[in-house]
Amino acid sequence: MPSAIQRCGLPGRNDFSIIPAPGGATNLYTRAFLAAWAQAETIVMQRSAAMLKASHAFSGFSTNDIGKAKEFYGRTLGLEVSEEHGLLNLHLGGGADVLIYPKDNHAPATFTVLNFPVDDVDKTVDELTKRGVRFEIYTEPSIKTDAKGISRDNGGPTIAWFKDPAGNILSVLDVNGAM
Repeated sequence: MPSAIQRCGLPGRNDFSIIPAPGGATNLYTRAFLAAWAQAETIVMQRSAAMLKASHAFSGFSTNDIGKAKEFYGRTLGLEVSEEHGLLNLHLGGGADVLIYPKDNHAPATFTVLNFPVDDVDKTVDELTKRGVRFEIYTEPSIKTDAKGISRDNGGPTIAWFKDPAGNILSVLDVNGAM
């Protein structure tokens, strides 16, 4: 009785592959078809990976009010923003874009959605505070901040967290300590 896995090769080729042979198929044409199918699957997988590698990916998160988000990101933070079809695009340094989309049942992210590396965290915190940004104060042992909301010497870069109008968490962090 033939094995469920057959060693087969295609005529005129020097390479051999181990492929499943359904029902122990020993027919040359069945084996050739199965070998061609396996090769086609491999090519599709390689092309899919390459296709995404060259893609200009972007991230996104939700808000409950596009107007407030546009005001906050554009005027308060001074970022370049554009609005199209009710969606807000943040155009960040280095050519990256972030999409902010409206969501009726929006729930703020419980993690940092955007990190802004800066040269001077203290100076940036002071400037954003003048613009009305409130920095988060954390007292947990693993993540303590000072009175300005800056975490220093806690095993990572100097960093300060704040929230956008929808409650999503953002940060400014020391560019020299960025990971």
